[in-house]
Amino acid sequence: MKILLWTLLLYGVYCLALFLLQRQLMFPRYLVGAGNARAPDGVVTAWVKAPFGRVETWYMPPPAGRPSAPAAIVAHGNGELIDDLPAEFAPLQAMGLGVLMVEYPGYGRSEGTPSQVRIAEVFQRAYDRLAALPEIDAERIVFFGRSLGGGAACDLTRFRKARALILMSTFTSARSFARRYLAPGLLVRDPFDNLAALKRYGGPVLVVHGRHDEVVGFGHAGALIDATADARLMELDCGHND
Repeated sequence: MKILLWTLLLYGVYCLALFLLQRQLMFPRYLVGAGNARAPDGVVTAWVKAPFGRVETWYMPPPAGRPSAPAAIVAHGNGELIDDLPAEFAPLQAMGLGVLMVEYPGYGRSEGTPSQVRIAEVFQRAYDRLAALPEIDAERIVFFGRSLGGGAACDLTRFRKARALILMSTFTSARSFARRYLAPGLLVRDPFDNLAALKRYGGPVLVVHGRHDEVVGFGHAGALIDATADARLMELDCGHND
């Protein structure tokens, strides 16, 4: 009986530590640093004001002379910054889209600390600013999310209208990873339930996933596809960070 009680006590302490430290695991902003001091040429910096502080956004406008252009609002992975994105998304700009890259609270030069609720608030404010731009067609805004950013993109569909949704290397729910730590999913403070979000959304979805993804297994992609009727899967012969 004593062994059982000590085992339960130690497990309880372990779960409590996971509960308190999980945001350091989910949002390892200390690993990515402060990034660049300024945006590249042609990229417009703007700040979203939230109750917890200012959060940075970078905007690549559509090519001049293209009124009512579509746009993409981009959410990156948990080990990235918006500083890493302009060259990657320049082809979308060349295709005629405006591209808004939104930082997470506490990442890079942005203030605050990250959480699902705070990320959702920032992305809603950023979306409203993007939709109000005269050169953007507010009915044709695509949400793009990679890895953890897929959670931010799916979560945004609860509050704002997406013309389409692109999910790259995205998981079904953050709670699905709790078993890796031998912990109950209810301890996850930022669940990012993407399956539930997709079932509510119902619009067109493109899922891009590597067959050899060692972080978010390929099975997540199949589950995301099954969650909505209007979905397409693009399989790539790569891992999570390729």
